[in-house]
Order: sequence, then C-alpha cells, then structure tokens
Amino acid sequence: MLQNNLIQVEQNIEEACRRAGRDRSEVTLIAVSKTKPVETLQEAYDLGVRVFGENKVQEMADKYEVLPKDIRWHLIGHLQRNKVKYIIDKAVLIHSVDSLRLAQTIEKEAKKHNLTAHILIEVNVAREESKFGIFPEDLEALVDEIAKLPHIQVDGLMTIAPFVPDPEENRPVFRELRKLSVDISAKKVDNVNMSVLSMGMTNDYQVAIEEGATMVRVGTGIFGARNYAQV
Repeated sequence: MLQNNLIQVEQNIEEACRRAGRDRSEVTLIAVSKTKPVETLQEAYDLGVRVFGENKVQEMADKYEVLPKDIRWHLIGHLQRNKVKYIIDKAVLIHSVDSLRLAQTIEKEAKKHNLTAHILIEVNVAREESKFGIFPEDLEALVDEIAKLPHIQVDGLMTIAPFVPDPEENRPVFRELRKLSVDISAKKVDNVNMSVLSMGMTNDYQVAIEEGATMVRVGTGIFGARNYAQV
C-alpha cells in the first residue's frame, strides 16, 4: 500500500507541476508521519523518503533517536516555548512560528547550540478560530522583529488551509499566501528570504502546487488514515 501511495502522490505532484509550468524539483514532499510507528517510517525510508514531518515535539525527538540520521525532520505542528529546547538541534525547519515570544525562545536555544534555526512564519490566511497562525495584516511587523534575531533565518511562510470538500475552494487561500510572500521578498529584509511556501495537504496539495507551493505536507495520502486514538 505504502509504495503504491507514494507512486500516486509523486504522479500527482508531477502533473500539478506540469499544469503550472513548474519543474518537479521546485516542490519538496514532506511525508507527515505523526502517530505512525517507527516501522512504518522505516518502510517509507526504504522506499526513498528522506523528509518527514511531525506535529509533536516528543514524538519527533523519539523517532529522531532511532531512525537513520540522514532524515530531514520538519516540525509542522504548534510549538510551545517550553518544548523548543528538545528539537532545536533536530528539526531542519520549524514551520509553525506565529509569535515574537516563540521566536525569541528559538533564538535563545539556537544561540546555546551555536546554530542558525530555520523557520517559517505560520499565517492564518483563512482566519479560522481553531487554527494557530497570525493574521495577514500582522505579518510584516512580526517579520521585521524576528529579522533582528541573529540565530534565526526566516525561510518563508506556512499556512493550514480549511478542510473543504472541493480543493478549489482553497485556491484563494494559497494565492494570498503567495502574494504575502512576494510582498515581503520585495522588502529585502536581512535574515529573511521567501524561498519556501509550505502549503497544501493530502486534500488540496495539487491546487497548492499550482499556486506556488514549494513544500506540501502529505500524511493520509501516503500513510493512510490516522489513528485518532493516538492524537
């Protein structure tokens, strides 16, 4: 099942890139492995997957210890400030920074480890009350403040679009995130580049790619339905 799912997702990505006139190399597939056992991740690894996304700090830290060290781990879930220290040297990219206080904690831990933390700013484009992320009108001010932190590199933006029956409904959400990215990029702020647009999940990643996504976060489409008892 896993191999067939990966083949199908890869075909979908290639087709979406082709429709958008983009090169397949412009899009990174993040295999969202939250709640999945190590054995399943190892199977995906053996099939060539090297980029995994986890929602929870403890789960990512546990898997990091036992799985191959060439895996690139992405922390895609909400990050509490008291958990930053556990993943600061493990996550290649933190997708979910949505406050200056969180960024300051990341800065402090990154300095301790003498490293540069790569982050994305999470934007709640659809303004859903149930979602984290800052509103678009607050983005520029937050980017300007985070840019002053010497051990942080802002690599782009992330959003979680609404779960909708028709993925086309999310096209305006993805389009707005891309516009925000272009606007910030034009300002040429130090320590800030907008090379990453993390948007699109199992339900809508093809539309996201058509609208400029450089990273898509696919869990169910690869691993099957989540075990909600473990969430």
